[in-house]
Amino acid sequence: MATTGTKTFQNYIGGEWVDAAGGETFESLSPATGETIGIFPKSGPEDVDRAVAAAKAAFEDWRLAPAPKRGEILFRLAHIIEREKAALTELMTHEMGKVKAEAGGDVQEAIDLTYYMAGEGRRLFGQTTPSELRDKWNMSVRQPIGVIGVITPWNFPIAIPSWKMIPALVCGNTIVFKPATDTPALGERFVELMAEAGIPAGVVNVVHGGGGQVGDRLVRHPDVPVITLTGSRETGVEVLKAAADHLKRVHLELGGKNAIIVMDDADLELAVEGIVWSAFGTSGQRCTAASRVIAHEKIYDELQSKLVAAAERLRLGPGWEDDTDVGPVINKAAIEKIHAYTKIGQDEGARLLAGGEIANDGELEKGFYYRPTIFGDVEPQMRIAQEEIFGPTTALIKVHDFDEAIRVSNGIRYGLSSSIFTRDVNRAFRAMRDLEAGITYVNAGTIGAEVHLPFGGTKETGNGHREAGQAALDVFTEWKSIYVDYSGKLQKPQIDTSS
Repeated sequence: MATTGTKTFQNYIGGEWVDAAGGETFESLSPATGETIGIFPKSGPEDVDRAVAAAKAAFEDWRLAPAPKRGEILFRLAHIIEREKAALTELMTHEMGKVKAEAGGDVQEAIDLTYYMAGEGRRLFGQTTPSELRDKWNMSVRQPIGVIGVITPWNFPIAIPSWKMIPALVCGNTIVFKPATDTPALGERFVELMAEAGIPAGVVNVVHGGGGQVGDRLVRHPDVPVITLTGSRETGVEVLKAAADHLKRVHLELGGKNAIIVMDDADLELAVEGIVWSAFGTSGQRCTAASRVIAHEKIYDELQSKLVAAAERLRLGPGWEDDTDVGPVINKAAIEKIHAYTKIGQDEGARLLAGGEIANDGELEKGFYYRPTIFGDVEPQMRIAQEEIFGPTTALIKVHDFDEAIRVSNGIRYGLSSSIFTRDVNRAFRAMRDLEAGITYVNAGTIGAEVHLPFGGTKETGNGHREAGQAALDVFTEWKSIYVDYSGKLQKPQIDTSS
C-alpha cells in the first residue's frame, strides 16, 4: 500500500491499491520549490467505472450498519488524524504551500468535523408528530442515498474532503473521491487513514486524475446520484448541466468576493489585523478571502496607511519555515492570473499601493510567490472589485456612510462571507440583517468558520446547500415519512376528519 514516504502512488478501489487502467501518470509538485512530491495515476473513465461499481456494491452492507457503529469508526478516524496531525501539516506545507499554522488549522478542522459528525451516528434526528387521525403514528427518518461523487479543490486539501466525506459516511453512503491534481498526496493520505480506522473495503474509493476524464465521468455516471463539488462558479455551472440528464442531487460550493466593512468608530488596529489575516492568509487562496475593504471616508486614509505598512512587513517563503508569513500560490497558472489582475486594476485607474509583482529574488525564484497586493481608489464596479482573483490582492473602496457600505458590499454576484468592524451595536445588528451573505462576522475578518455551524453562501456562491453543522446531513440523506395506522380500519387523511 502506498504511503506518504514513497514516490509512486495508486488509486484505491474496492479496498485495493491499483494503477490506472491506461498506465498513465502525472506528478505532484511543490509550489514552494518545484520539488516532486509524488507520481500519481492519471486515471480515466474506466477507472471511475470500476470505483463506482465497488462503491455501489459496498453500499448494500454499509447502509445497514447501525449508524452508531458507523460513528464509532469515525471516532477512531478522528483519533488517528490527531495522531498524524504533525505529519499531515508538514506534508501540506510542501504540497499545497500553506504556512505551518494554517496547515495545522486545516488538519484540525478535519479533526473537529470528524468528531462532530461521529456524534451524529447517535442522533441523525428525524421527527415524530401527532396524527390528525386516531390510533395512528407519524414519523420521518433520514435514509442514505447511495454513491456520492466527491470532487475537492487544492486550497483546503484535508478540511474540505472531511466536510464532504465524513457526513456522507455517517449517513450510510459510499464514496468515490477525486482529489485535486495539485494536492493528490494529501487526498490519498486521508483515504489511507480512513482505511486504517476500519472503514470497509469499497466504502471509500479514490481515483486520481483531471476533471476532463475523472471528474466528468463521475458527474455523468448513472450510478452516482449525488455530486458534491467545491470549485469555481464556471465549473459549478458545467457540473449542473452535466448532471441534469440524471436529475442528480448536486451540492456546489463556489466563489466569493468578500468584503470587510470598516466604520469610522472601528478599532483600526484590530481591523488591520483582521484584514491582513483575511486577505493574505493562504496567500489569498480562500473562497472566504477578504478581497475588498470598504472603509468609511473619515478613517480611509489612516486605515490605508496602516494596512500598507502591515502588508509590507509580511515575509514570503516556504510554508515550513517558522518565520514565513505568506507562502506561495499553487502553480504557474495561478500566478499568471493574479498578475494579470494587477494590470487590469492599474488599467482601470486604481492606485497600486503595495505589492503587484511576482517575487523571484533568491530562493523564491524556485516557487510561485506573489507579493501581497493592495489597491486604493477602487470604484465598486471595477473588475478587481467584482471578480474573484484568488490571490493575495485586496481592493480599498471609500464610502460616505453605513448605508453605502452595505450597498457596496452587496453589489456583487457572490454572497459567501462578510464582515463589519464597528463599536456601534445598532450598526452591527443592521449589518447582520442586511448583508447578503451566508456568513457574517462582527469585529473579525471574513475567515474562520467553525464546524458546528452551516457553511455556504447565497446568490452565485452556490446552489443553496450547506456544509458542516447539521445542515450538511441534508445533502447526503433522503427524508422518508412513515405512517403507522393501528386502528384496524382504513382511515383517510383529510377525509375522515370527524373522529
